[in-house]
Formats: sequence, structure tokens, C-alpha cells
Amino acid sequence: MNKITLDANAKINLSLDVTGRREDGYHFVSMVMQSVSLCDRVELEKAEEIILETDSGEIPADESNIAYKAAALFIEKYGIDGGVKIKIEKNIPVCAGLAGGSTDAAAVLKGLNLLYGLDLTEEELMETGLKLGADVPFCIMGGTALAEGIGEKLTRIAPFKDVIICLAKPDFPVSTPQAYKEIDSKPLEKHPDNKKMITAIENRDLKDVCSEMLNVFEEVMRDKHPQIEEIKRVMKTCGATGTLMSGSGPSVYGIFESAENAEKAESLLKDKMFCKVIKTV
Repeated sequence: MNKITLDANAKINLSLDVTGRREDGYHFVSMVMQSVSLCDRVELEKAEEIILETDSGEIPADESNIAYKAAALFIEKYGIDGGVKIKIEKNIPVCAGLAGGSTDAAAVLKGLNLLYGLDLTEEELMETGLKLGADVPFCIMGGTALAEGIGEKLTRIAPFKDVIICLAKPDFPVSTPQAYKEIDSKPLEKHPDNKKMITAIENRDLKDVCSEMLNVFEEVMRDKHPQIEEIKRVMKTCGATGTLMSGSGPSVYGIFESAENAEKAESLLKDKMFCKVIKTV
């Protein structure tokens, strides 16, 4: 095998809680994460050195890109005699709370494992991926999972597949470090109940899932970015059963029982921002 192409799926948070902070600055979290059908395409081809190409001007095509770092880490750690040419077709919005960079890095690790025939286990790849970022292990695992610790302690839960989602990303950036500073600066009013969320997922009860959806970052972003609440309002008007911001934002999604209603929301939002109807996977 000399070439392989993988889908690098985005993620959303069905819930997100920040439960504390370590001395090194990393925060403890408890969150339910879900893979979605929106994905980048990552092509890997054996080469003599690491080369990175992308069709997006929004991400670097050099050693500062996390996908490049993933290749360099893998090749050094496992003593690979060779390199890789990486081509990234970027479909996931950048800096959106959707793990767009982490999922590209995860695809590189998974792809190199196949390309060079190392037969590493998923757990071994996840351990390597953690060195690149807290979301990378989940992006390697995929599906539906409870993430704890700094995001690296993952527990698979019942699949939450084929749920209709309308995803919108407003055209302004959110700094994740700044968002955590906001979290640290004031007490939070509400916290998600992830036990109830997991039960709702296991029962495949869409309404209960939506009633338990809560992201503590919304509380600190609400006043700074009123567009987030406006997107949620549009989605609810179009029939969304529940809406939530993903990660530290600014992406917002709505869960819909019908594709028709999701498409109504998409039609109202897509001229103002990135907006797409997708599914959970």
C-alpha cells in the first residue's frame, strides 16, 4: 500500500462541563462527544520526507500544522524509514469548536499505521494522539463517548447515529484559551448532568437528549456574542428539538426530527454564514 485516503470526521458536544483546573493550566472536563458526517478528506502517500498540501488558505501548510506534527511524531516514535505526502481537503470550518485540526491529526496517525503496516491498536494510537492534543484520542475513536480528565479518559456509550443536525458557524473567531479564562473568572450557574444524558442516549430518547444538552461555555459567550442566541432562535423557530453551541464555539447546531425542518433552518442561515445539514455517525 502506497496511498490511502481517509475521512476525518468533525465532532460536536452533546454536553460540556468544566469541573476544575490543574496546576499546569489544563482544565478538567466532563463532556459527551459525538462524531458527525461533516468531514475533511485526508490523503496520505508514501514519500521520502513529510510534505503537506491543503486546498484551504485558512490553515498552514508547514510544520506548524497539527497534521504535520502528527506525521513527525509517528515517524520518530515508531522509527519509520520514510515520510509521507499529506493532502488535506478542508471541509470543516476552522476555529469552530468542531475539532477540525484534531481530526486531521487523528486521520494522519490512523493512515500511517495502515500505510506502513504497523498493526498498532486503537489504544496505542490514542496514547500517541494525546501528545498532540486532548481531542485527538476521541477523533481516533469516533462515535459517541463520555470524555473526562482533560478529555483523554474516554468511555464508549451507546451509538447515537443518524440523528439529523443543522450546523452553523458564524463568521467570527473564538479564542479557546480566552474562553477558559472567562470560565475561570466567575462561578457557573448551571452544569450538565451527564448521567441523565447517557441514559437518554441509551434509550434513544431524542427529546430527553435535547433537554439535557448544556455547554458551560455558552454562559460566558452569551453576552459577548449575541449571534449565538440568534442562531439558536432561528433553529428553534424552524422546529429544532434542541440547540447547543459546540466546544468553546462559535459553532451552533440544532437537532431535528425531520430533514425538511433542518433544511428550512439551513436556507435561512446559509447566506450569512457556513451552514449545512448533516447527521451524527
